[in-house]
Amino acid sequence: MSPAFMSNVTPISASISHAQPDTVAAGGNLLLASLSTADLALLVPHLTPVSFAVGDFITRAGDPIDSLCFFEQGIAGILDSLEDDRRYAVGLIGAEGFIGWPLLLGDGRSPYDVTMRAEHGRALRIPADAMLSAIAASPTLHRTLLRFVHVFMLQMSRTIVSSLAHPIERRMARWILLYHDRVQSDEICMTHEEFRLMLGVRRSSITDALHLLEEEQAIRGLRAKVVVRSRDKLLQLAGDTYGHPEQEYRRLIADGHAVDNGR
Repeated sequence: MSPAFMSNVTPISASISHAQPDTVAAGGNLLLASLSTADLALLVPHLTPVSFAVGDFITRAGDPIDSLCFFEQGIAGILDSLEDDRRYAVGLIGAEGFIGWPLLLGDGRSPYDVTMRAEHGRALRIPADAMLSAIAASPTLHRTLLRFVHVFMLQMSRTIVSSLAHPIERRMARWILLYHDRVQSDEICMTHEEFRLMLGVRRSSITDALHLLEEEQAIRGLRAKVVVRSRDKLLQLAGDTYGHPEQEYRRLIADGHAVDNGR
């Protein structure tokens, strides 16, 4: 994974020190890696590996949540839809978290479409009933998972604010950073359609914004790909559109064993 959740500080993965059973691969899901041995042991017997191809629908809006997936690789795009079937990205989840989180909030159906973006995905799947039993048995597990939901809500709220307040090139820099956090290299599969899902603008506006980021030497645009040339430059261009949810992830989850009261 590229430097996950980097905001000029150490990656989250370097902050996690809990031991984990051999059945959970090192360098896999960061949220699982942050759990205590006892909490992880409640989940491990029920985890099964699954994989997804780019474009696969992992779940559709209205589907029952019969399982949850903790990603080890890839990006799950969380998409909201309008009546004419236009879809727009409202958030991304990678190896820092899991999908199916509405179940923890009392909703047994998915409110969003969730699709695999940018690269092949791997995840550990757990049945919904096994997850509900595990969180009933462990308040600390329940709290950690809800902390992730809280951080993801911060990401979605920043998406909303950025869409209302910032120019396209700044929003584009933010989305590229979000992808860069969750993929395996500096070369990211990002088509104009991908940017349309994220930015909700015309193709010509996307092209203009890409050219601006290239002129700033932040990226290099290839056919259906973006190569990150300077993460520091992207951080400068994104400004305060990026960073706060990532900092909160470190505070509440990566270092959560030191802040059990959420301070």
